[in-house]
Amino acid sequence: MNGYRIAVVGATGAVGREVLRILDERRFPIAELRLLASSRSAGRRIDGRAVLAVAPERFDGLDLAIFDTPDAVAEEWVPVAAARGVIAIDNSAAFRMAEGVPLVIPEVNADALAHLPRRIVANPNCTAATIAVPLAALHREAGLRRVIACSYQSVSGAGQQGTEQLWNELRETVANSRPPERPRGHAFKHPIAMNLIPAIGSLRGAHTSEEVKVAAELRKMLGVPDLAVGMTCVRVPTLVAHGVAVHAEFAQTLDPQHARRILERAPGVTVVDEPSSAQYPTPLRAAGTDPCYVGRIRTDEAGNLAFFAVADNLRKGAALNAVQIAEHLIQRGLVRSGARA
Repeated sequence: MNGYRIAVVGATGAVGREVLRILDERRFPIAELRLLASSRSAGRRIDGRAVLAVAPERFDGLDLAIFDTPDAVAEEWVPVAAARGVIAIDNSAAFRMAEGVPLVIPEVNADALAHLPRRIVANPNCTAATIAVPLAALHREAGLRRVIACSYQSVSGAGQQGTEQLWNELRETVANSRPPERPRGHAFKHPIAMNLIPAIGSLRGAHTSEEVKVAAELRKMLGVPDLAVGMTCVRVPTLVAHGVAVHAEFAQTLDPQHARRILERAPGVTVVDEPSSAQYPTPLRAAGTDPCYVGRIRTDEAGNLAFFAVADNLRKGAALNAVQIAEHLIQRGLVRSGARA
């Protein structure tokens, strides 16, 4: 069979491990798989495969590399991979808004993959991905003008430390029958158990970096540079999957029935919208699955189309989307070469 030589950089992290699972689930055609990470993680084994320390020569002979690393690490190593002839798919924020780097969700803007002057493709922010998939389908039909949204983001979005802090605080809450008075971890500056934290990322004036990212990335992916976006990002005590409440204004009238029909046939979207029987998207429903779930579709009292969307932030918000990008690159004949497996 034909296969491709691929690396997963940051293979020991939560998203890196999810990439490996998804490559296996989707039977991605692999001739060689290299697991790369920092020198601290080198020597570990994942499913019997040794993890190697990232180094320039590790990229020699590869076709594709999927990166899940902090921004600073991506800034250093993604250009190294690209310079050695590899197409780099990067999950960090380092290159999302860079000139000559397409920011891609295949269901939204796969055509952007045709232009890769820097041999780099950026994966979007997980919250942006949750709503870009349904919004793109609606935008193609009615012309999106304005988005007001509030996110409900799980602790796994802050990595393993976020998950550990929630579990530590939940155990203390149960033991003492009251929430902790101070955080029991380093992911969040406040307790997250039995709590909400209305700030994600660093402050950028009146906004947070997460809010700025979502707005900018929606404009780039949807091709609407003047799109008005009002975003509030909130951390909530759930483990996996981000929810987003969306209120959207369109150039053309879009009633809930028409919107529902559009979304029911949109790739990557699953409509769960029977509130009378308590059927709507929830994080537990989305966790471990691929679609962006959409429900509570209605017209709000301000005349906007409103809906609630949920997607697994480790899958569609990161690992799955990266693998889908790789699949589309192959389907379009854009990968340098395949090797005979």
